[in-house]
Amino acid sequence: MSYRTLEVGQLARQVAVDIHKMTLTKLPKFEMFESGSQIRRAAKSVRANIVEGYGRRIYKAEFVKHLVYALASCDETVDHLEEISATGSLSDEALFKDLHARLQTLGKKLNLFLQSVQAQHRSEK
Repeated sequence: MSYRTLEVGQLARQVAVDIHKMTLTKLPKFEMFESGSQIRRAAKSVRANIVEGYGRRIYKAEFVKHLVYALASCDETVDHLEEISATGSLSDEALFKDLHARLQTLGKKLNLFLQSVQAQHRSEK
């Protein structure tokens, strides 16, 4: 098994790619380097923490810690998305709703994955 086969990792990758594209094509120029940069980093951090945690999975506490970071980065990404929508920088309502729904799904799946890893960790003690 590889981190590449994890559903949460695949979802995180696709959302990060789509957010990256959105910030370069749908935001005003001045937002590309302000809020655009922030949301790109937050979205990419979700996947990066899943990968790093998976790489440290032999140490269950490290795995859990990185999944918590991934979940926090997902929440941060949602907040940035809501902010750029509320300020009018992202005016494409359909794109906002699609990304928002996918981030909500990713957050729920990450939370379930985290709970599963934690339960497995407790049962091994």
